[in-house]
Amino acid sequence: MEKNLTLIEAILPKIENKTISLIKDAFFVLSFAILTGICARLKIEIGPVPITMQTFAVLLSGALLGSKKGALSQIVYLLMGLTGVPWFSRGGGINYIFSPTFGYIVGFILAAFSLGFLCERGFDRKIERAILAMLFSNVLIYLPGLFWLAKFVDFKKALAVGFYPFIFGDLIKIFLASSILPFCWKFIKK
Repeated sequence: MEKNLTLIEAILPKIENKTISLIKDAFFVLSFAILTGICARLKIEIGPVPITMQTFAVLLSGALLGSKKGALSQIVYLLMGLTGVPWFSRGGGINYIFSPTFGYIVGFILAAFSLGFLCERGFDRKIERAILAMLFSNVLIYLPGLFWLAKFVDFKKALAVGFYPFIFGDLIKIFLASSILPFCWKFIKK
């Protein structure tokens, strides 16, 4: 499959000047890192893993920026949080590595990359394919998240506190994001 444009690339004209193009890319990478941090603070405390809007920001970063820049935005989010920016769901700093929710943050990088990769191949053009791509990418958030959480509680409890309560909300976020992308592509084509 050949690489298609991401939604951001389709909306904004290509910039030939490499310096300006790099500044534009850095702006979007940092913007989505910040958006993820803001969404982490929009939370409902329900136990060891709070409900947040982070996954929505992560999925949008991959879908809009593509695999490399989407993943890079989540790496920037991770690194800045580890340096002390208090934008993880429960703060920040290097000690956050030992937090029960740290595995989910690692999963953000995998999810943004995989969804970006799929969207670069046209999976964001039709709602059915967008939903499948987002479901797959969302699983990539849960895998490291649940295995890391299981270091703090047994795996059965990890599922009970780190997966089951989030299924309904994640499906809503996936449906919203999956609906927005094809609509935007139709709008751009007009």
